[in-house]
Amino acid sequence: MLNRFIGALGAATITLAITAAPALAQDAARIEWTSFHSRAMEGNLEGNSAERGVYVVTPPGYDENPTRHYPVVIFLHGYFATPQMYQQSMHFEESVQAAAEAGHDMIMVIPDGHSKLKGGFYSSSPVVGDYEAMVAQDLVSWVDANYRTIADPDSRGLSGHSMGGYGTIRIAMKHPGVFSSIYMMSACCLPPQPIDAEQAAGINVLTEAELDGAQFGALAGASTGAAWAPDPNAENALMIDTTLGDDGAIDKLVEYRMAANSPVVILPQYLSSLNDLEGFAIDIGDADFLLQGNRTFMAELDRFGVEYQFQLYEGDHGNRIAERIRTHVLPFFAAHLDGE
Repeated sequence: MLNRFIGALGAATITLAITAAPALAQDAARIEWTSFHSRAMEGNLEGNSAERGVYVVTPPGYDENPTRHYPVVIFLHGYFATPQMYQQSMHFEESVQAAAEAGHDMIMVIPDGHSKLKGGFYSSSPVVGDYEAMVAQDLVSWVDANYRTIADPDSRGLSGHSMGGYGTIRIAMKHPGVFSSIYMMSACCLPPQPIDAEQAAGINVLTEAELDGAQFGALAGASTGAAWAPDPNAENALMIDTTLGDDGAIDKLVEYRMAANSPVVILPQYLSSLNDLEGFAIDIGDADFLLQGNRTFMAELDRFGVEYQFQLYEGDHGNRIAERIRTHVLPFFAAHLDGE
């Protein structure tokens, strides 16, 4: 009996020590999944939750230095994905650990940009919700209030891949003074993304029951339509404006609304936002299907004299993203964001 009691006591002591250890020392970068409330997302017609999940990665030593504050990098994931899907291949804590070992401690934050249609494109719509303000306002405020960030634009960066690359440039242009530096990775949707009559016909017959099993190709146009050409009174289940004229072509107003969300189109309106950035970087693989759209966008940056860094690397749309976050993205922010 006594031996069993001593054994149980020993096990309890070991368990207590293991449980207490993280509070005493954080030897490596730590990633945690938590959530925050976004007022901007309240009331959207798709029913996308205002309680948004988010990964937060803190650098080694975060627990042991309670008076120290850190620069923060927000990273936006791509379409048809979740933060968990990205984490499975990106291992964000490894990138933060590598940055710390190079002498650049920072916090990394990866919010949930998923939606009923697999992605809100970090845009603002009564149908999908205001993902744009969710990031630029609600998330930034929440991170600064709950983690020891340096709560200043000079210490705050924004990056993202694919749909997240689009969100990066959109938010940087439309919310100046929130982020001082940005890094676009394989950004999608830079030129106009029109809905044609064939896509409109497909959207009009897509039912709620078919959404869960719909593949990327079937939903991508619908997702951008819900974000950029919403119609709360539309007869289709997705509340997207798919109005066709007597000639069978999509309504010009729909085309205009889609184009009004294209960074290539709206860039001249936001030159001051872009010129005020401390750092601006773009990269993409030489075999990426989005390369031409990125080249079109960069041609406009060149035409209007916006300074940026660009790197074309060997790779496709996703095969080197994890590596480049570690070797290029976080080192870029280490060079451009202010520390304590």
